[in-house]
Amino acid sequence: MTDHQPTVFIVDDDSESLDSVRTLICVLDVPVKTFSSAEAFLEAYDGEPGCLVTDLRLPGLSGVELLEQLSERDQLLPAIVISGYADVSVTVEAMQQGALTLLEKPYRENDLWKTVGIALAQDLRTRALRQERNGIRCRLTTLTPDERSVLELIVDGIPNKMIAEKLDVGLRTVEARRRTILNKMSVKSIAGLARDFLIANDLERPIYQSLQARREQPPRDGSPDDCFSRGR
Repeated sequence: MTDHQPTVFIVDDDSESLDSVRTLICVLDVPVKTFSSAEAFLEAYDGEPGCLVTDLRLPGLSGVELLEQLSERDQLLPAIVISGYADVSVTVEAMQQGALTLLEKPYRENDLWKTVGIALAQDLRTRALRQERNGIRCRLTTLTPDERSVLELIVDGIPNKMIAEKLDVGLRTVEARRRTILNKMSVKSIAGLARDFLIANDLERPIYQSLQARREQPPRDGSPDDCFSRGR
C-alpha cells in the first residue's frame, strides 16, 4: 500500500534499545511501529512509505539479511542500520544491501534525527519517481510497433532523415510518427521524450546525462540536434 502516512519502522530484539530509539523518533512527530525481529517485520510490512531503523545483530535474520530480503521483494525502504561493533566489512555489506547509513553506538541524537529525516525524504522522492515511471510505461503501451521503432531511434539521437533510411520509409512518415509519439506520450519536446523513455527503463541518470552531453556537441553534417532541440 502507498496511501499511508510515512512511518518509521524500528527493528531491535533488545527492548531497552527499542524503547530508546522509539522515544527519540517520537520527537519528530511521525508514526512509529516496532518489531522484535526481522521476521516479524517482514510478515507485517506491506510496502508502506517511510524508513527502517534496524539493529545489525538480531535473532534469526540479521539487519543486513533483512535488507537483502526487502531487496528481493522489491521493497526498497530506506534503511538505517545501528550497531555497537561495526567494522569496515560489515559497513560495506550493509551499504551494498541498500542501507542509507550505519550508525555506531553510542550515536548522537541529532545524528539519528537527521538521518531519519533524510531517509523519509528519500523514500518520498523514490515513490514519486516510481509513480511517474508507471505512468510513462502505461503511455508507452499505446504506441504501435512502428511508432516504437521510431521512438527508439529518436532516443539514440538519430536525425529524422537517417531514421527514414534505416526504416525504409519516407521522411514525412517519420515526422508524422514523431508528432504522434509526442502526443501519445504527453510531452512537448524530444528531450522530454528521451527523459521519459529512460525513466521507464530505469536508466535515467547515466544515459540521460550522456544524452545531455551529446546535445551540447556541435551539429554534424548540417543536421543538428534535430532530436533534441526541435520539439513539435
